Amino acid sequence: MKTERNSVIYQIYPRSFQDSNGDGIGDLNGIRYRLGYLSQLGVDMLWLTPVYASPQRDNGYDISNYHDIDPAFGSFSDMLALISEAATLGIGIMMDI
Repeated sequence: MKTERNSVIYQIYPRSFQDSNGDGIGDLNGIRYRLGYLSQLGVDMLWLTPVYASPQRDNGYDISNYHDIDPAFGSFSDMLALISEAATLGIGIMMDI
């Protein structure tokens, strides 16, 4: 990941980015599937809108638990896998709250 001021940050609204399980909702594994493409684009950092547990009355910004992932987006282990795989490609993860 670049530490310079000219890094490329790519914002993702996970719900509409990539659905990996066919339920019509984009998810963390969908993002993982696209990491190679994002790396080819020169992305240094992914800015994810909230994927934390939430009643979803405000598109996830009404977070009810900052320590858990909303099941619609996957699991905590899916998040750890995303972070790990992104890091191997030099891509950081920035969480929007």
